[in-house]
Amino acid sequence: MPRILCVTAHPDDEAAAFGGSLRLYHERGAEIYVVCLTAGQAGSHRGLAKTDHELAAIRRKEFAASCEILGIDRGVVLDYADGQLHRVDLYKVVGDLIQHIREFRPDVMLTFGPEGGVTGHTDHSMASVFATMAYQWAGRENRYADQLLDGVTAHRTRKLYYATGNFVLAGRPPVSPPPITTVIEIGDFVKTKIAAFETHTTQAPVFPLVRDTILSSGPEEYFHLAATTEPGSAARETDLFAGLSAKD
Repeated sequence: MPRILCVTAHPDDEAAAFGGSLRLYHERGAEIYVVCLTAGQAGSHRGLAKTDHELAAIRRKEFAASCEILGIDRGVVLDYADGQLHRVDLYKVVGDLIQHIREFRPDVMLTFGPEGGVTGHTDHSMASVFATMAYQWAGRENRYADQLLDGVTAHRTRKLYYATGNFVLAGRPPVSPPPITTVIEIGDFVKTKIAAFETHTTQAPVFPLVRDTILSSGPEEYFHLAATTEPGSAARETDLFAGLSAKD
């Protein structure tokens, strides 16, 4: 069974940025795992939550509901500080992600680009940095060697993709998105993507904006092939598993 690991920053990222592709590959038989670095407790849209702790609890439940719609086999929300990922210990976060990589052993990883996606959110940028370092180091036995116990071994994920797009948002800080190398046709799963995002009811004030943005892209999601274990030139792709033979 092919495996995809997606690294995000906040509950709702899994739907807005990656939802169509995650559901598509679930339907194709892939095992899907999402690691979300924060519980989104610093969000400006808070629903009925009176405290950060209440908001975090609500957003974890929203994330679980979204994962169910998207066919995500396992979704984990870590406890790093929302809005402060640029201040946390890089080595610790990367180590946590490497532990997940070595245990799950994905074929493909998805995350944001270092520009922070269309919103340019700093947490999205840092998720990219952490995930990229984890992708590179998880296969090296001289990195986090203390993890290599009880059957856990180093693991080289075969491809790393950044989510990207063919537009930028007006009125936002300028971003320079990675070039599109891979176009995934998600078809009617664009509706599934919107439905998954709308399980995040604390974010209701932005539903119209997010819905219009998703629909404006049509039935496609765009990615940039950032790294691969097979050196060479990047070719235009329509499949996240393009060029990968059966697993060893």
